[in-house]
Amino acid sequence: MDFKIDENLPAEAGQVLRDAGHDAVSVLDQRLGGRADADIAAVCKAESRALITLDTDFANILAYPPADFVGIVVLRTDDQAKPTVLRLVRQVLLTLKAEPLDRRLWVVEPGRIRVRGPE
Repeated sequence: MDFKIDENLPAEAGQVLRDAGHDAVSVLDQRLGGRADADIAAVCKAESRALITLDTDFANILAYPPADFVGIVVLRTDDQAKPTVLRLVRQVLLTLKAEPLDRRLWVVEPGRIRVRGPE
C-alpha cells in the first residue's frame, strides 16, 4: 500500500512502513510542510496514497469523506512521544493484515481501532 506520512509524525514512521513492504513518503519529503489540510488531502488523492496523521481534523468525515480517499489513518494518543507513535503505526500494520483500509477512516488508539467507511 502507498502511504503519505504527515509532518506531525516522526520520520521513523515512514521507515517502519517501508520495512513492512509499503511505499511511504512524508509530507516533508515533498516540501509540503505547513500546507493546509485540504492541500495535503488533495495530494493524497492525486497520488492514491493513504494518509497517516496525528491531526484529528482528518477524522471529520464531513470534511474528509472516507469514500473519497484510499484511506485515512488518524492516530489518537495523549502521549505523542516517538515510541508511542511508532507503536501505533505498528498497530496499523498488524490490522492491515486482516482489515482493508481502502475508502475507510481508521482512528487508532492504543489497543483499539475505530473504523468508519464502507461496510
